[in-house]
Amino acid sequence: MPFFDYTLPEHLIAQHPATERDAARLLVVRRATGAIEHRVFRDLPDLLAPGDLVVLNDTRVLPARVVGRRESTGGKWEGLFLRATEAGPWEMLAQTRSYPEVGAAFVTDTGLRLVLRGRTADRHWLMEPDAEGAPPELLSRYGHVPLPPYIRKGQEERADRERYQTVYANAVGSVAAPTAGLHFTPAVFDALAARGIGTARVTLHVGLGTFAPVKEADPTKHVIHREWCEVTPAAVDAVRATKARGGRVVAVGTTTTRTLESAATEAARGFANPFCGETGLFIHEPFAFRVVDALVTNFHLPRTTLLLLVGALAGSERLRAAYAEAVAREYRFFSYGDAMLVL
Repeated sequence: MPFFDYTLPEHLIAQHPATERDAARLLVVRRATGAIEHRVFRDLPDLLAPGDLVVLNDTRVLPARVVGRRESTGGKWEGLFLRATEAGPWEMLAQTRSYPEVGAAFVTDTGLRLVLRGRTADRHWLMEPDAEGAPPELLSRYGHVPLPPYIRKGQEERADRERYQTVYANAVGSVAAPTAGLHFTPAVFDALAARGIGTARVTLHVGLGTFAPVKEADPTKHVIHREWCEVTPAAVDAVRATKARGGRVVAVGTTTTRTLESAATEAARGFANPFCGETGLFIHEPFAFRVVDALVTNFHLPRTTLLLLVGALAGSERLRAAYAEAVAREYRFFSYGDAMLVL
């Protein structure tokens, strides 16, 4: 059975990020020997070799969470933006005590009014804002950081606007952060460059399906949520040059891993080609990695596809031992927690 479940003491769930991004702890797992090392994230360049390539997901998180009340009754309401439909309304997850009819209006605590125009087949709400502007513009004005519920029950603090975003975030479109990248700083990038380690960027817009719990008794039967991603020709050239010189491709995060391996899976030849579109790639044991050689990742929730992906690279028993060690040493878990390097 793949390693995808474990018990975590609640006090190990990080409620705030480390004071300095690159001061987070880093648990190193060496696949060849099973050895475990305890470092800090700013040591990453020293743990890699000249000629390696670090690949990052440059997606940018939308302030996709809105909270407020139903206009007619004052009842509490909360919504999460998922995407803008071709017809115009926003597709959203929503929570309210009642079951409002089409035409019901809601007002957020920041002053945005939205009207319910319908529901999708999977019961997502179709909401029409009454303000002009593209979703990123409106959400930056009216939305809140979409923190996961295990962080302060989703309640935003001022610092979250910066800290729940990577320093290299660029392409707007995610409703959750690619959390392995939260530890990088300009100083870490400078140290990588000084050591002769390259960087490249891909994009995957993180959706809620990434974190959906696996409910099937056989976790490999789970159907994964599809997400949009892109591997540009420049990224492919960097990967190919790295492989040609004998370097390792180090993926930062499970989203980067899925993106790179999706490009390989869809390629008619070779180990990577440019790719742009949706991926439903579900990585679990056994899986033949064609691009990724090493992985930087955070500690993930039990019973998730993220845990299964890391286990496919590290090996279930190696990962089980690493998580037991992390719990024993009181590493900080989940989005604002510490990191792991699988070599």
